[in-house]
Amino acid sequence: MFKYTCSVVTFLAVLFTTLNPSLAEESALHWPGFRGPEFTGVAPKGNPPTTWSEEENVRWKVAIPGQGSGSPTVWGDRIYLQTAIKTDRTADTTGETAVINIDSQFQLVGNERYSLLAQAETPQETERPRGEVPRGGERRRRGGFGGRGGGFGRAEVPTNYYQFVVMCLDRNTGEVVWQQTACEAVPHEGHHGTASFASPTPVTDGKNLYVSFGSRGIYSYTMDGKLRWHKDLGKMSIRNVFGEGSSPALYKDTLIVNWDHEGQSFITALDANTGESKWKVERDEETTWLTPLIVEHDGKVQVIVNGMNRARGYDLANGEIIWECGGQAMGAVPTAVAYGDLVFCMTGHRGAALYAIPLGSKGDITDSDQIAWHLDRDTPYVPSPLIYGDHLYFTKSNNAILSCYNAETGEVIYRGKRLPEMDSIYASPVAAANRIYFAGRNGATTVVKHGPEFEVLATNMLDEPIDATPAIVGNEMIIRTSGHLYSIAE
Repeated sequence: MFKYTCSVVTFLAVLFTTLNPSLAEESALHWPGFRGPEFTGVAPKGNPPTTWSEEENVRWKVAIPGQGSGSPTVWGDRIYLQTAIKTDRTADTTGETAVINIDSQFQLVGNERYSLLAQAETPQETERPRGEVPRGGERRRRGGFGGRGGGFGRAEVPTNYYQFVVMCLDRNTGEVVWQQTACEAVPHEGHHGTASFASPTPVTDGKNLYVSFGSRGIYSYTMDGKLRWHKDLGKMSIRNVFGEGSSPALYKDTLIVNWDHEGQSFITALDANTGESKWKVERDEETTWLTPLIVEHDGKVQVIVNGMNRARGYDLANGEIIWECGGQAMGAVPTAVAYGDLVFCMTGHRGAALYAIPLGSKGDITDSDQIAWHLDRDTPYVPSPLIYGDHLYFTKSNNAILSCYNAETGEVIYRGKRLPEMDSIYASPVAAANRIYFAGRNGATTVVKHGPEFEVLATNMLDEPIDATPAIVGNEMIIRTSGHLYSIAE
């Protein structure tokens, strides 16, 4: 651990991606998007069971059609999730998108309806005009790791149509309340064998629902399943054809979409009411799979996005870069997390990097004494970190090896502790009632006591792999496995 001159850390009123200030207290009753109501992975008023199995503490279990590794989103008594269902229909060419039921979903008439149809059917231009320099700096191309168009991880080009589906289920029974097919398409490229075409997580403010199917479009629905708008941002070219995975982030009437891939990367702010672009900033980045973090600090709202080149904080109002920090490792998948006036950005593939960055930073702070502390070991590849109180928890790469640090000082609380009966981990940890839950790809969930001593409370087994991060609401945990959705409650 490399320690720099520490800034004074003070607690602030921090607002995270899915929160409207008027809903701050009520948010404890919901899990409105990836990483929960405070974007830390913690359910402040949750108290789910410590133990369960296929026979114990399962309130209901329902089959979910298709494939998807996106997490469940919960608002009140409704659960929302995304899935991609492979059909028997094939095509000679790929990427043939069909807009499904758009007439019946849009409650519009005349020219307004035809304008939206045209928007849904016409891809948006993503390349910048020749000679224009992006605000994020010139993009550097790097080889290695298979690279674009080949290398390990190369998947077969799909020939089947998929239905890209949004589902709403009753939280009390698991029954389907509504189901909408956003589109049918032959994906233009495949994905890693452990990924899916429905990896993002929906986000909601309790008024409307927002989902990303990446190259198949961004969609907004009413809570009752009526399509409000659709936005096509083009097609992504993902490194090693690993598949797409970034989820959108919501702040009041602004939806943030990060679009890092092997083409021209960018980040954009969409009007949550219409889908129209508020701003768009190009990024000097290759493929990432992370979800933006939105934090209010000192009267300004920041959009924080890591990358393989740099972590950056953008001004939500206009997309301008407030601060940036280089020194990242490859495979930018973990979503940043904030504590007090620090934000933690980390990468953990082919290297390890964790930076504790003051939210009050300005300009390029790479290797500067503005950085509170820095770590170059044991950081996660796919799972995001978790903040519980002043404890920062994260796993090593995709392994079931846990470390815990003091978030303010960077001091080691413990590290290198093995989570029993687990192998690899893709899901991010979640926590409630002084317990931390780590879900693994072998179906095991290990429960660890929150505190200065490493203590395993239980390990619980289900029959299928868990790649999606669980959701905690009240005394219940919602777990998505490879084929089912579980309600875990006493």
